[in-house]
Amino acid sequence: MRPAGAPAPDWLGTRDLPLRPDEFGEIQPTPPELVDRRLWTDDMLPPPPDDRFHITIEHPPPAEVLARSTYRDECPVTADELAYLTVSFFGFDGLFHTGELLVHADWADELAGVFEGLHAQRFPIEEMRVVTQAEQDAHPTGDGNNTSAFVCRTAVDPTRWSRHASGLAVDINPFHNPYVKDDLVLPELASAYVDRSDVRPGMIGPDQVALFAELGWGWGGNWNTLLDHMHFSDNNR
Repeated sequence: MRPAGAPAPDWLGTRDLPLRPDEFGEIQPTPPELVDRRLWTDDMLPPPPDDRFHITIEHPPPAEVLARSTYRDECPVTADELAYLTVSFFGFDGLFHTGELLVHADWADELAGVFEGLHAQRFPIEEMRVVTQAEQDAHPTGDGNNTSAFVCRTAVDPTRWSRHASGLAVDINPFHNPYVKDDLVLPELASAYVDRSDVRPGMIGPDQVALFAELGWGWGGNWNTLLDHMHFSDNNR
């Protein structure tokens, strides 16, 4: 029995957006079902046995995890420099779930501590899983909300690698915490969350920023030329 939230609408992740000239999806109004998004989590991994924080760290990552990730030889990090984490997290459904992350091995223990802090805060996360290459290559639907770390890709500025490509950045609840620059909002249907004064569950706030700040990691919500509310990184980029 799920005590809170709602099931995902049947259309979630299925409706391709028209493309803009910059190859991002067309920015469209947030669907009513997602204006206050509190969707149930579908368990990919076995849920934890209780409400305590549970974690595993594997270094190097299992071969099957790398195989279904975006990892490839040209990434700016070697497989041996990554670690695979499974961590407990609190869902919008009021239940506890198990998520997975690939992160830079040098920060595995510290990032585990951050997610333990989020767990203690009962900060809700919708899903947390390793991004696949198929997802990375898919046509934009503008409604994704996966919390992740390593993704072998360039930054929104395609002339440089993203810190995600080294496992040195974490995005949390992207739909609740969108990237905003001029007329671009990512995810493209998340405009309802651009107004940060309208605080709803899942939105990053001072308590969450403080957990990363203890590591010396910066938050994209504090940037000047653009705002990347989902994004935390080791070098504040």
